[in-house]
Amino acid sequence: MSTAKKEYKRITVKTLIDMKANGEKISMLTAYDYTMAKIVDGAGVDVILVGDSASNVMAGHETTLPITLDQMIYHASSVIRAVHRALVVVDLPFGSYQSDPKEALRSAIRIMKESGAHSVKLEGGREIKESIKRILNAGIPVMGHLGLTPQSIYKFGTYTVRAKEEKEAEDLIEDAKMLEKVGCFAIVLEKIPAALAKKVAESVNIPIIGIGAGNGVDGQVLVLHDMIGMTHEFHPRFLRRYLNLYEDMTGALSQYVEDVKSSDFPNESEQY
Repeated sequence: MSTAKKEYKRITVKTLIDMKANGEKISMLTAYDYTMAKIVDGAGVDVILVGDSASNVMAGHETTLPITLDQMIYHASSVIRAVHRALVVVDLPFGSYQSDPKEALRSAIRIMKESGAHSVKLEGGREIKESIKRILNAGIPVMGHLGLTPQSIYKFGTYTVRAKEEKEAEDLIEDAKMLEKVGCFAIVLEKIPAALAKKVAESVNIPIIGIGAGNGVDGQVLVLHDMIGMTHEFHPRFLRRYLNLYEDMTGALSQYVEDVKSSDFPNESEQY
């Protein structure tokens, strides 16, 4: 299988499907604001997820549940203004799509019209099939999300690995095939056994993006603030920290305080 990297001026949903067909892995990271999105896009990341993880990372909530549709639109609008290459996917937040397909469509339309985003992501399988179909019928691209679904944390009661039992694993495979059949362009698989994730990726023709799902899938996604070490209390097995910005920034800020207190800053060259 080829691993050659083709240069893409603009990533689209078709690009991702072509990347899977060509054996090229897909890179995906979260971003929630203009400045970070500009850096992520400029670095060549293929997909930017405006995740409902903003509820945790940006607002300090314990779960993703409190973030609202209006807040997701705000974050997505900020990201879109920065992006020139990446495909931007926006999470539909908890309560905006689960129970009513018409409400799901209204939520997706608001995100697309008010933020300029390229697509939306929904958590779940057969239980939200009608919501997904309604959104797709309006011409809005949909990314699925199976495995650990953080919006259902109170249903499962834990963030541990999902689909370790045979029945749940079989259901997950069937849900993935269903999501492909109804028209989703990709699926995120979160925190499931690597062997199962590989089997899912081989069972469908659309890209499978993993987070804590091993290396047998078509791409990977991480939360940006975790990956660059701005957060430091979160240590799941799947997380690789590429920087330790928590320590670097704390050191820089402490030095700033010291320089201000000692009148070292500003010096003569730093004033008018």
